[in-house]
Amino acid sequence: MSMESISQLRNQVKPFLAAILLQFGYAGLSIITKFALNQGMSQHVLVVYRHAVATAVVAPFAIVLDRKVRTKLTFSLFAKIVLLGLLEPVIDQNLFYTGMKYTTATFTSAMCNVLPAFAFLMAWACGLEKVYIKRLHSQAKVLGTIVTVGGAMFMTLVKGTMLNLPWTNLGNAHETSTSSVNKQDPIRGALMIISGCACWSGFIILQAITLKSYPAELSLTALICLMGTLESSILALVMERGNPSAWSIHLDVKLLACVYSGVVCSGFAYYIQAVIMKERGPVFVTAFSPLTMILVAIMGSFILSETLYLGRVIGAVVIVVGLYLVLWGKSKDQDQITMSESNKVLPTTQNAAIMEESIKTTTSNQEFVAIDGSKL
Repeated sequence: MSMESISQLRNQVKPFLAAILLQFGYAGLSIITKFALNQGMSQHVLVVYRHAVATAVVAPFAIVLDRKVRTKLTFSLFAKIVLLGLLEPVIDQNLFYTGMKYTTATFTSAMCNVLPAFAFLMAWACGLEKVYIKRLHSQAKVLGTIVTVGGAMFMTLVKGTMLNLPWTNLGNAHETSTSSVNKQDPIRGALMIISGCACWSGFIILQAITLKSYPAELSLTALICLMGTLESSILALVMERGNPSAWSIHLDVKLLACVYSGVVCSGFAYYIQAVIMKERGPVFVTAFSPLTMILVAIMGSFILSETLYLGRVIGAVVIVVGLYLVLWGKSKDQDQITMSESNKVLPTTQNAAIMEESIKTTTSNQEFVAIDGSKL
């Protein structure tokens, strides 16, 4: 295999590996934050600390590495950043964490599988995603989205037989204690999570649009996190008024949740998904979100002793099938883009060859005339 082929293969694989790595980060977030919330941490304060940490970590890199690619911060761009900070750091994450308090980590990550459907519809409406309903790959994307959402709904609504895994029996006492701290309300929690996912999808679409006029991924990430810190602070001060103890932090799982979520799931994730979006589009990023649910279901059963049910396992399998349909459709889109770019280059190459041949012919004719003239 030539070096050029290896380079092409690496470039094709990198977006997939980056997207999968993001889902591992989000899976760890669900487990750590659920544990912190069970310990009584305020979800509103968690959002503030998360983005304060992210801003502190990302800003120095943005100042140094983006100094040559940053464009002027116009009023229109500033308004987009304010809206980005409101959509995901403030609205989505407060709804997400509150919904997680009413449910479990596995349930929350399962409900988040509506994200690809919302993102696909929004991207389609904004013209960022092309759908030709008569073509097979577009039908696969639509069908895959429907199957993914259907699998998530099946996993949520159909429990089925409880799977008695050996390690879950060890944590029954822990599960009972946490349920007494946080009253379970799956319906309210599901509504909050779905509403948060709608805002998250809007954030991803707006981020893709903003990157076209402000192609500095690190700087955009730092500005979003900074704006999210300021806006979420206002909300947290209102929600936690008269409760100063909610802001106290110690060397425990609460601090770990703030640092992990800030560094990995805000600073790192915002930047990586921006890089992926510039190459593959917003739907590609969200199409991998079902993997988070599978990872959380496995880790949650070990760490949080959450009970697994057969219905949820079947739903997970259905979600994976839908995921592959969407990815297959996206891969065909990418193949078509590559072919169209090749077709644009090919005529240019042919024209250049024809032009070169014409120049040679003209030169030969000129030389012939000159020789003939000298004979005269």
